[in-house]
Amino acid sequence: MWQELERAAELTVLDHHTDRAAVTAALPGARALITSWGTPRLSEELLDAADRLELVAHTGSAVAPYVTEEVFRRGILVTQAGDAMARPVAEVALAFTLTLLHRIHRFDHALHNGADWNEAGQAPPRHEIHGSPIGVIGASRTGRAYIALARALGARVGVSDPYLSEADARELGVERVPLDELLRGSRIVAVHAPATAETRRMLGARELALMPDGAGLVNTARSWLVDEDALLTELATGRLDAAIDVFDTEPLPTDHPFRSLPNALLTPHQAAGTTECRQQLGASAVEEVLRFLRGDPPLHFVGPEALARVL
Repeated sequence: MWQELERAAELTVLDHHTDRAAVTAALPGARALITSWGTPRLSEELLDAADRLELVAHTGSAVAPYVTEEVFRRGILVTQAGDAMARPVAEVALAFTLTLLHRIHRFDHALHNGADWNEAGQAPPRHEIHGSPIGVIGASRTGRAYIALARALGARVGVSDPYLSEADARELGVERVPLDELLRGSRIVAVHAPATAETRRMLGARELALMPDGAGLVNTARSWLVDEDALLTELATGRLDAAIDVFDTEPLPTDHPFRSLPNALLTPHQAAGTTECRQQLGASAVEEVLRFLRGDPPLHFVGPEALARVL
């Protein structure tokens, strides 16, 4: 597909080390721009330089860090490639779920730190996913992919999402549940909500305290959604377990208390980092440019409402 793009257009490739002056110099005459993590935000200055720009194709899901309202005011089309990220992130969330249910992270931590065989076996009760009550916050693309995987393994899934209709819930095979009830009744809570002004710190000290002893929290979405200090306080008591791929400060500081907790499973914001996902993200953006050059409508268009998703 990249070869097809090379045949169809004159390309300029800028990596994330390119300074702003070089980016500005490359924009005059460009009709389409493919953006990724680390791309400068398209300010009025950059847009003025991009005098012929008609399309911005982003290789991620959230466009707000890179696109401004001015982009839409100037009539520039914006697309994103978030569909490609849903499956790999859902798979990681499922792997986290199984790990927390079986306390694999606790055994691993104990053995790495010199515990003998009997000591290592003194984990809290373990459970199978079949028949387990699993709570999902947010029936997003990733949330729906996770729901399908969890249900395929026999989980009983409840969903808290104010925008999920009863008809959609029936189609997904889940029960709509108010957030507090979902937290009280779930063995694992998986967070898949978008990062908006309304969802900031939606899981704070009060909400985490509702979760039953021995429950687990899975967050492969955004740290924005969880009060990190409140979660740390709960984890320090040993009452809950958590599997976390996203943090308030990234990279996670080497002295962060999360790193020393045996009941915390940590990964460095890499849930979507599979080879297949990276290829699909690039292919999605390239396909949007090729469609634009052919005069076809974009497949994954987003409008100004996408700016409400802040991360």
